[in-house]
Amino acid sequence: MDYEAELVVIIGKRGRYIPESQSWDYIAGYTIGHDVSARDWQLRKPGGQWLAGKTFDTFAPLGPVLVTADEVPNPHDLHIELRLSGQVMQRSNTSQMIFTVDKLVSYISQVVTLEPGDLIFTGTPSGVGFARKPPVFLKPGDVVEIEIEQLGILRNPVVAED
Repeated sequence: MDYEAELVVIIGKRGRYIPESQSWDYIAGYTIGHDVSARDWQLRKPGGQWLAGKTFDTFAPLGPVLVTADEVPNPHDLHIELRLSGQVMQRSNTSQMIFTVDKLVSYISQVVTLEPGDLIFTGTPSGVGFARKPPVFLKPGDVVEIEIEQLGILRNPVVAED
């Protein structure tokens, strides 16, 4: 299993075909997401199962709080850091995201109707485990801490499945 620290956008009202300039009106707030990924499922040949590799039970912990949009005036300038058992593995800023929050909300609304409570994981910074040399994967006993400025710290222990 691999780790991915992500800013999560929480949708606050129903919308479809939302212009980028109006995206902010549809955002209720933000939280921290840990996009756990089963790389063995994602990288299977032929074709892999990218989606299945991200959808196992316990694979998308959120929190610790929902911070309302008005409390985060600029989601594009937040320090983000992931620590694996105390060691910094990802350190970046949301200013480095490939797609801005408003662009993501607008783009996704072209494909599906966004509903209140929908969550948009915005992507992860560099430093994920499978891209390291040698690779680093989560193991029982590890503790993952994801900290995003203004949003707090999400702490998750890694435990073996019974």
